[in-house]
Amino acid sequence: MPPKKFLFVSIDGLISDIAWAVAREGHDVKYFIENPAEKDIGDGFVPKTENWKDDVAWADVVVFDDVLGQGKKAEQLRKQGKYVVGGAAYTDQLEDDRAFGQEELKKAGVPILPYRNFTSFDEAIQFVKENPQRYVIKPSGEAQNVKRFLFTGEEEDGRDVIEVLEAYKKAWAKKIKVFQLQKRVVGVEVAVGAFFNGTEFIYPINVNFEHKKLFPGNIGPSTGEMGTTMFWSNPNKIFNATLAKMAPRLKEHGYVGYIDINCIVNGNGIYPLEFTARFGYPTISIQQEGMATPIGEFLYDLARGAVPKFRVKNGFQIGVRVVVPPFPFNDNKTFEVNSKDAVIIFKKPNTEGVHIEDVKIGDGEWVITGTSGVVLIVTGTGQTMKQAQSQAYNRISNILIPNMYYRKDIGDRWFEDSDRLHSWGYLREL
Repeated sequence: MPPKKFLFVSIDGLISDIAWAVAREGHDVKYFIENPAEKDIGDGFVPKTENWKDDVAWADVVVFDDVLGQGKKAEQLRKQGKYVVGGAAYTDQLEDDRAFGQEELKKAGVPILPYRNFTSFDEAIQFVKENPQRYVIKPSGEAQNVKRFLFTGEEEDGRDVIEVLEAYKKAWAKKIKVFQLQKRVVGVEVAVGAFFNGTEFIYPINVNFEHKKLFPGNIGPSTGEMGTTMFWSNPNKIFNATLAKMAPRLKEHGYVGYIDINCIVNGNGIYPLEFTARFGYPTISIQQEGMATPIGEFLYDLARGAVPKFRVKNGFQIGVRVVVPPFPFNDNKTFEVNSKDAVIIFKKPNTEGVHIEDVKIGDGEWVITGTSGVVLIVTGTGQTMKQAQSQAYNRISNILIPNMYYRKDIGDRWFEDSDRLHSWGYLREL
């Protein structure tokens, strides 16, 4: 494919790695970041623009990387005849409004877990007292992006949920305006996703397993993500029971991009939890390692509604997130003192499988920027999960960053989870 012009539009600089990958393939790239505090993410890796709207006419493809209003922008450009990778107001709402997402699943014929939406902490506390069991507290709207607000109850009578609700009422009532209490079920947490070209899903699908807690053994605060394992597959039982049923609604709204749904599955059934109606982070960088088709070519075909030639690698992919203080917390002073402008050192000059997050090039060196403390996604691939693990962690051993930390058990859960998923028949290709 001849080189194309790609305009990447971001709120917080999430898509730097893919913009860099597309640029390395020989395409022309311009990259816009809205948040002033994140503006220099990707500097030195990809060309930037200060006003993305001025470059829309220049671009062959416009790529949006998030929800939070980006879907409406994508929708408007698509109506103007532009090739766009991005959502719609509808798909933004699928992710941003948990209750809406659950109701849309129900309308599509997908069984969902019992839940209730609340705007009052007092009402929620009373509800748990009257209906004691284990619940998950899930903020909606912008608050859901603060991953530490998510709380998974362990007590059968809901006492721990009540205590957390009382604490949130005192400290976070202004921040958490709408939230959900969802019945908790125990099983294997797994997500299925696929790219959608405006009219249909593109196969194969992606099956992935997130590791959201900060510490090995899946303990500590929720982070959003510390690492992900995945493989590509033909549609399976989980996909057909959940995401596949959303195809008519996605087509109706012209969705173009990647979308997945996180589920809890056990011997009794499949229970969808929430949508990600955009690229996942770090998911998209890890997916890139499993794609044999050049990602620029793939995104261009996807945006114009074609069915891309989508070739993927056999086996497994794994990505480990490397972070620095104050991650996963927001603490600008800690970041400024301990992490900002820290140099990323490679013992050997080999960056294969290393993907950037909040990084820029300064004086010829990779340095940490932004505000979050997320730095790199280090990947590995292999015919077995063990091989993929080994490659990822060998690559991390080549990296030196002051105060860096990461989980050393990404992928370990696969060995038990895969047995259970296979025994229940959920990974069987259909």
